[in-house]
Amino acid sequence: MSVLDLPRQIYIESGILNRLDEFVVANGGNRAFIIMDSFLVNSCHLDEKVKEVLTKKGLECTFFSNYSGEPTTNHVNDALEQLNGFHGNCIIGVGGGSAIDLAKAVSLFGMNPNMKWSDIIGEPRLNRLPLIAVPTTAGTGSEATKVMVITNIETNVKMNPGHPHLIPDAAILDPELTLSLPRNFTAYTGIDALTHAIEAYVSNRATPMSDLFALKAIRMISTALPKACLNGRDIEARKRMSLASCFAGIAFSNSSTNLAHAAGRPLGARFHIPHGLSVALLLPFVMRFGLDAAKERYKDIAVALGADPSKTGDLAESSIRIIEDFNSKFGIWADGQKYIQPQALIDAVPTLVTDAMSGNGISTNRKIPAYHDIAVIYNMLVERLSKTSTPI
Repeated sequence: MSVLDLPRQIYIESGILNRLDEFVVANGGNRAFIIMDSFLVNSCHLDEKVKEVLTKKGLECTFFSNYSGEPTTNHVNDALEQLNGFHGNCIIGVGGGSAIDLAKAVSLFGMNPNMKWSDIIGEPRLNRLPLIAVPTTAGTGSEATKVMVITNIETNVKMNPGHPHLIPDAAILDPELTLSLPRNFTAYTGIDALTHAIEAYVSNRATPMSDLFALKAIRMISTALPKACLNGRDIEARKRMSLASCFAGIAFSNSSTNLAHAAGRPLGARFHIPHGLSVALLLPFVMRFGLDAAKERYKDIAVALGADPSKTGDLAESSIRIIEDFNSKFGIWADGQKYIQPQALIDAVPTLVTDAMSGNGISTNRKIPAYHDIAVIYNMLVERLSKTSTPI
């Protein structure tokens, strides 16, 4: 059986943030509780713009930005306390995946204060406050997914419960919000979105519907990401990346990510690496591990990435070379060196492998990895970083 869960409405247009008041009213709200990344408040003053848009129609709003890094249960509790004092009736997440994931949790527990985290997956229906997602990066796809990643402070476990009713009611894609994203984070988030699409396509839970969104996202990213990295003010490239990231989010939300994310999460946590960078560092080696188990699918990926299907040679293999070229072109290997010393990575491999095998993304890999397989992948990264010229 194939099922496709996605936001009820997806809007994309330059400057569409100026219509945010319409979307709040359309979802039955008049008191908007806005969760926004602190950087967007302190450095970009985006809160002032959002407040202006909402209050011009008489809507009330307040902001929660008292958090940093990935969201935790403490952040959720703090936000809920502020929400209850404000009596908000619509939740808006503005920012990257952390802001949107936190907004998902607040929208749910704002109506279900006694619900346990462990109960979320098993509930046939979740009642929550109206939820609007406004991403400011083109990478996580959280505006279109049914999962949220929240770290439990008491257990130090990164929870990622999923449920179709956690998908935002509306995804508002305004490419103008991504124009100021630095080149390196444009690359990190862009390759994260590309990894979402690639892993969705080779997942053993892939369906014809998730395949449609995955391949479309790969095609769009393959041409738009180089342009966005070359010229961050290229609004058309930014627009295509915003839409492609959303498509990739739909794809993996309905089929799952796999080994690159399972191995990337502990790598990022151990060496304090931005999520997109950690995933990008591992993607070529994960693809090589799974190549034989999904050769026809990797051929499709290669063509979507721009490979000529009429050329002689191993088409599936070329998909890996294209990703390796991306990593070189966008400075992924050099940036990885800034965070990781090869010997430190060698010493950490046993712990990293154990953590990777205990997380999501192992059972959905088309070729199920053993302990040794993941250790080899990390050691391939060691070798690659050792050969990379020292960054200036």
